Amino acid sequence: QVQLVESGGGLVQAGGSLRLSCAASGRTERRYALGWVRQAPSAEREFVASISWSGGSTYYADSVKGRFPISRDHDKNTSYLQMNSLNPEAPAIYLCAADGLVGAFAPRGDHAWGQGAPVTVSS
Repeated sequence: QVQLVESGGGLVQAGGSLRLSCAASGRTERRYALGWVRQAPSAEREFVASISWSGGSTYYADSVKGRFPISRDHDKNTSYLQMNSLNPEAPAIYLCAADGLVGAFAPRGDHAWGQGAPVTVSS
């Protein structure tokens, strides 16, 4: 099993940028896709973005397409979610996930999960 640790969350003003990191450890020799899901209070968990093992395929929710590029660095076993032009909205926890299957992650799927990074966008 792979372990995931998120970092980079925090408070940012509307229109600003924030970069989240997801560091993987454990069974990193296995090929797995990495992705992000967010959870706001009193809201459904929502898929945000994912990237294949090779990095050649990426998937995005329509709400973030063009603003939140996802990438990964194999040397560091880390995935990054660059969040640009952030909209003021309810605080959310951004959860990193890993899965052997490529594609848009099921928000409550049987993935490996990190603990989450909180993100708040102020207006």
